[in-house]
Amino acid sequence: MAAAVFRAGSAFLRGGRPAVLAAGRLRCSVSFAETIANIPETQLSSLENGLRVATAESDHPTCTVGVWIDVGSRYETEKNNGVSNFLEHVILKGTKKHSQLVLEEVVESLGAHLSAYTSREHSAYYMKSLVKDLPKAVELLGDLIQNSSLSEPDLEHGRKLILQEVQEMESNLEEVVFDHLHSTAFQGTPLGYTVVGPTDNIKSLSHSNLAEFMANHYKAPRIVVAASGGIRHDEVLGLAKQHFGEIPFTYKDDVIPVLAPCRFTGSQLLVRDDAMPLAHIAIAVEGVGSSNPDMVPLSIGSTLIGNWDRTYGGGANQSSRLAQISVENKLGHSFQSFNTCYSDTGLWGIHLVCDGLSIEDMLHFAQGEWMRLCTSVTESEVTRAKNTLKTHMVAHLDGTTPACADIGRQVLSYGRPISLAEWNARIDAVDAQVLRDVCSRYIYDKCPAIAAIGPIEQLPDYNRIRSAMYWLRL
Repeated sequence: MAAAVFRAGSAFLRGGRPAVLAAGRLRCSVSFAETIANIPETQLSSLENGLRVATAESDHPTCTVGVWIDVGSRYETEKNNGVSNFLEHVILKGTKKHSQLVLEEVVESLGAHLSAYTSREHSAYYMKSLVKDLPKAVELLGDLIQNSSLSEPDLEHGRKLILQEVQEMESNLEEVVFDHLHSTAFQGTPLGYTVVGPTDNIKSLSHSNLAEFMANHYKAPRIVVAASGGIRHDEVLGLAKQHFGEIPFTYKDDVIPVLAPCRFTGSQLLVRDDAMPLAHIAIAVEGVGSSNPDMVPLSIGSTLIGNWDRTYGGGANQSSRLAQISVENKLGHSFQSFNTCYSDTGLWGIHLVCDGLSIEDMLHFAQGEWMRLCTSVTESEVTRAKNTLKTHMVAHLDGTTPACADIGRQVLSYGRPISLAEWNARIDAVDAQVLRDVCSRYIYDKCPAIAAIGPIEQLPDYNRIRSAMYWLRL
């Protein structure tokens, strides 16, 4: 997250110039507030079966429409872990009406893009196309969700692709360390599972496993049809009724799957490999669920810690104190602060990449900045982080696909879409005192979860890292 922050030099603080400068800055601020307030409101409707339809209309010549489903690896068991991701791969292989070849030809002929993803709590299937092709896009998505062939050849092809995906993921150390972080932070719970699942499960999952999981979870009240771009809400609603109105809303024997609470455990998982050039270390405390009001202050705190990579070049002049320290002391290769929120819990922390000899210093300075968030962060720093977070939120929605994804996730997470104006008001309500109070509640003197991979011989003992989670003060 990065934003250009205006700083007035001391020469401008004398004479008549500051009034003009201040007026210009005020006009910019009002313009931003007016701009986000005038963004068309996202409309939300429900079908008779409980399926929700949410749209954001704009003047784009293209549109993105998708199906967001409240299901992911957190709904799985140890035996079928990986089934959500497996379904994603197989569903895109074709339906009883459209073979894979026909499906690909149709999508290509429209000049459209069809994709999908699976996370720990959500699954999504979406398509970007010209506005005139919206009816065909909704038809194809409805067919994929309700009439997937789940044929044996498709299963075997999907199995091969997923096994290749697992091999590729093993070389992506960032993903690996975050999977390890989840497995130790939420050990013994479904949030500790990987999204892809273990290799043994991928090799053994059968047609009946996929069909049963789909029948148990792909229910209308847990589905959101979201659309963004040059579309009309009434048109999308009518298409959703036509192509999704028959999705069942009842459960077998009225047994509705309910998410079990996932406890957080302060612990560590270490994988030492001295042959690797760099160490990847992720350290986190338990965060909050997406609907918790403290999510906004924690996001501001994460933004204030920031991110940095030595390829940025100008790190010494960044607003992030940790970036300045890293440059001045020639520490590390990169770091990324994060605030990952699930429905009822989360992970708030930082991912560090450094050589083996810099580990102790990087951890020392990172945890020092955490303690500063809890005790002495200044108002100017908070204001800067708030502006950066606002910029990131607006930039993130640039385009119909990210806007559509944001709508789908918000309706699943909050039960309604939240406007940028409302997010802006929530961010503005946080000052330095609020940030210190919230960070103290979740970070100060808490047991962290730690995952580390690579040449980590110099990683301090867990108890030493734990002792840096508070400051002794007179």
